[in-house]
Order: sequence, then structure tokens, then C-alpha cells
Amino acid sequence: MQKIHDHTPNPTQILGFITLFVSGAVLLFLTGLTLTGTVVGLVVLTPVLIFFSPILIPLATVLFVAVAGFLSAGGFGLAALSAISWLYNYIKGRHPPGADQIDYARMRIADTATHVKDYAREYGGYLQSKIQDAAPGA
Repeated sequence: MQKIHDHTPNPTQILGFITLFVSGAVLLFLTGLTLTGTVVGLVVLTPVLIFFSPILIPLATVLFVAVAGFLSAGGFGLAALSAISWLYNYIKGRHPPGADQIDYARMRIADTATHVKDYAREYGGYLQSKIQDAAPGA
């Protein structure tokens, strides 16, 4: 008899079970109501959607392209504004992020141009001497 008495639930457990049972029943009812509403909505709206699909599909396509275009234009505008702001800060000497890389690239380009110019002078002088060797009277 003592074992049976130890396994009997206390009033708090009973109240928790009743709350769980009522909550589950309400949620199950709402799930069924949602499913029923969805099926009825599909049954009613499917013929309407099929009837108007020659109008709705191009309309949806046009709206999608228009929204994508506006979002792209806004994004490109924001990118251009950021680039102009960065360039303004760079020109003013405020050292924006990445300015060191730009300066390094500019120095590399200037060095390469100097090397190409020197090489062209040397090669031009080499060609001039070859022309004089080939045609001594010229």
C-alpha cells in the first residue's frame, strides 16, 4: 500500500497535466482549423487564379523586374557614393582604408613606366647603332 501511495501524483502534477492537455487540445483544434481554411481557400481560389493567370504571371514578372531594378539602382548609387566619399577623403589626405595599397600600386606603376622608358631608350640606341652599321653612309 505504501508503494502505491508513493506513486500517486501530487496536486501540482495533476494541474500541470490538465494544463498540458488543454493546451494541446487547443493547439490541435487550431491546427485543424488552419488546415481546413487552407483547403477551402485553395478550392475557392484555384479557378480564379487559373482564370487570371494570363494577367497575373506577366504582372508578377514585371513587378519582380521593376523591384530588382530599383534595388540594383539603389545599391549601385550607394556604392558610387561610397567610392566618391573614399576618393574625396583620399584626395584631402585623410588616409581612408586602403590608401596604402593605392599608394603602393601607384609607385609600382611609376617604377614600371620608368623601366619601360629606360628600356626603350636603350633599345632605340641599339637600333640606331644597327642602322648605322648596316648603312654606314646614311
